[in-house]
Amino acid sequence: MKKRIVMLFILIFLVACSDDRVTPNERFDTFVSNWNEQKYEELYDMFASEAKSTFSPEESVLRNEKLYNDVQVTDLNVSFNPITEDELETAMDKGVAKIPFHVEMDTIGGPIQFNYRATLKLEGEDENQNWYVEWDSGFIFPELKNGGDLRYTTTEPKRGEILDRNQMPLALNDDIYEIAIVPEKLGDTADQSKKEIANLLGISVESIDGKLNQSWVQPEWAVPIARITKENEKVKNQLLQISGIQINTVSGRVYPSGESTAHLTGYLRTVRAEDFEDFDESKYAADDMIGARGLERLYEEQLKGEPGATIYIEKENEEKIVLAEKEVENGKNLNLTLDINLQDKLYDSYKKDAGTAAAIHPKTGETLALVSSPSFDPNEVMYGTTEGYMEDLDKNEQLPLINRIVSTFAPGSVFKPVTASIGLENGTIKPDEGFKINGLQWGKESWGDYKVTRVSTSNGPVDLKDALVRSDNIYFAMQAIDMGKDKFTKGLHNFGFGEDFPLTYPVTGSTISNSGEIDNEVMLADTSYGQGQIQMTAIHLATAYTTFLNDGNMIKPIFFTDEETGQVWKEGLITKEQASIIQDALRAVVTNGTAKDAKNDKVAISGKTGTVELKQTLEEKGAENKWFVAYPTDSQDILIAMMVENSHKAETESPVIKVNNLLMNLK
Repeated sequence: MKKRIVMLFILIFLVACSDDRVTPNERFDTFVSNWNEQKYEELYDMFASEAKSTFSPEESVLRNEKLYNDVQVTDLNVSFNPITEDELETAMDKGVAKIPFHVEMDTIGGPIQFNYRATLKLEGEDENQNWYVEWDSGFIFPELKNGGDLRYTTTEPKRGEILDRNQMPLALNDDIYEIAIVPEKLGDTADQSKKEIANLLGISVESIDGKLNQSWVQPEWAVPIARITKENEKVKNQLLQISGIQINTVSGRVYPSGESTAHLTGYLRTVRAEDFEDFDESKYAADDMIGARGLERLYEEQLKGEPGATIYIEKENEEKIVLAEKEVENGKNLNLTLDINLQDKLYDSYKKDAGTAAAIHPKTGETLALVSSPSFDPNEVMYGTTEGYMEDLDKNEQLPLINRIVSTFAPGSVFKPVTASIGLENGTIKPDEGFKINGLQWGKESWGDYKVTRVSTSNGPVDLKDALVRSDNIYFAMQAIDMGKDKFTKGLHNFGFGEDFPLTYPVTGSTISNSGEIDNEVMLADTSYGQGQIQMTAIHLATAYTTFLNDGNMIKPIFFTDEETGQVWKEGLITKEQASIIQDALRAVVTNGTAKDAKNDKVAISGKTGTVELKQTLEEKGAENKWFVAYPTDSQDILIAMMVENSHKAETESPVIKVNNLLMNLK
């Protein structure tokens, strides 16, 4: 009963005290809400008359907004504890209230927080009477109350570099030349000079004029118009002969291996609005660079780093007052398992041919090379002097802008050892059992006119080794039909089909077919020898072959040097004895079979060839993609899967010869 009487007394007191007027607590709560929502004009409307006479809207509203924007204020949180009942009664009597408040915010220099006190005055008459805030510059930052200027400095981080296993750079920060024009020094021949400059730099006169006509440009100022690498020394010297040219050395992104690693590294370009769908807009200025492709894009956040910043108050004849300071965090380097020497040699082996290749250490899983040919020069994209360079690449029939590293292709006969492994594991293939096969074609009556074709006839029953050595399509088609689609599909899944490939450089997952299923016996037969609709990446093919060199375990491929080596991705796909059977056959493919061009006196090579016919009908004479997957028989320290597109062309060198030459040069 006593508690109820006390509560009733408090209620009567508050009602009498408020006298139906807004309290300073309520009024300041509205002020704080507008502040948190950064509604600066609404704040100004709540200023006391003295504050309005002291500070114009420009000096308060716009200044507050500008300073917050300058230091990139986010997560603003202003809070206060309402004054007590006793303080409220006094404030109502005197028409003045003092309310402490607390401000927290994040900025480019890090978090800032402070305490301050607001004075509210009761102004107006009768029903227009209300509480108003005696605002001053200390509300922005207390150190500004008695004057001073808010300043800030930023320190840009160094972008992380991309390095190979031996710390050789694939992408680094190096000196480049920045070309600038001083407009007033172009002289009377300005139009002609701009044409010469445009011609030397591979840009248009319109782009030069666009930069010279920017609002900030002054006649005597040097206006940057382009950048070139140090390799363009001749262009630099020619430019220096033109009046008005000024050349400075600045830091820029450079790709030492150019085309060889372009699809891996990517390149940088000026940030665009659409980039902020993936990246934090607050971390980029209008002219900042951002990763456009490859690793530069995939690992943009790690490579970019975090800028450092200092926010301070500067007053005349006083030491600066630091409000917040954040150390610069340089971008992190990417240390790859790739060997740039091998990467360059593998890319160079393509010459003018198109295709893709992957090299892996079959014991550790380290990815040693990933090649897509033809390619482009990222240095030329960023600093090139060839007008229309990217447009020409886009029109090139060999599609140099397509990243074949991440693309899938029909594997052809290099897939046959995988089919052999599936059959050996489930017991449907007995290695010494021979199949009697007559002629070059075979098919079932239910298939209609469709036949499986092999390249040569056999003198007797065909067993597993003979089928691999001679690359007998009919043998593998028969085995797959006997096996049935369920067992065969299960085996494909065991080899990683239909799932994400576990490489930290993301590539497309390999697929059994467009639907993910084997729809009929014809597709089952074709899939057994790597045709039909089956698709694989070169790196998955190379990884699949590690099964034969690790006693039946497929090694997990790795891409960065800080990843654990020798991990097993798929365990126990076949037995140690079965792996030995396939190894023996792969050596015989080179000594007596379809890969005789890889037989040499310097290094023993084991491997499997494959040819994929790219045609829509049986009668059509289409292009061919040729594969070769191989490794040194004895050392087994590198395994290469290489595909050459359109290898039917007379001038195209087969992947067998390319890989053979490469492995001999490495030993």
